[in-house]
Amino acid sequence: MTPESHDPREIPVLTDSIEAGADTGAETGAAAAHAAILADALQSADSLLRRAAREIDPPRFERLFERLRSELPELVERMMREMRD
Repeated sequence: MTPESHDPREIPVLTDSIEAGADTGAETGAAAAHAAILADALQSADSLLRRAAREIDPPRFERLFERLRSELPELVERMMREMRD
C-alpha cells in the first residue's frame, strides 16, 4: 500500500509491516521504534504543556518540561524492555 493509493477502508495487517521492514534487523527496528515513540511522546507532551503553560508561570513550565524531557527516555526504554521480555 503506497501513500498515494491509500484507501482509508484498507487496513494494513501485521504481515504488511513485517514484510516492508524484513531487510532490517530486530535491533534496528527496536531502536527506530524507541526513537519514534520518544519523539511522538515529547511532541505530544510539549503541545499539551504549552497549552497548560498559559495558566502557569514560564519558569515553572520550563522546569516541568525539562524534567519530562530527562525522564521520558528512561520510561520509554523501560516499557520497550518489558514488551520484549
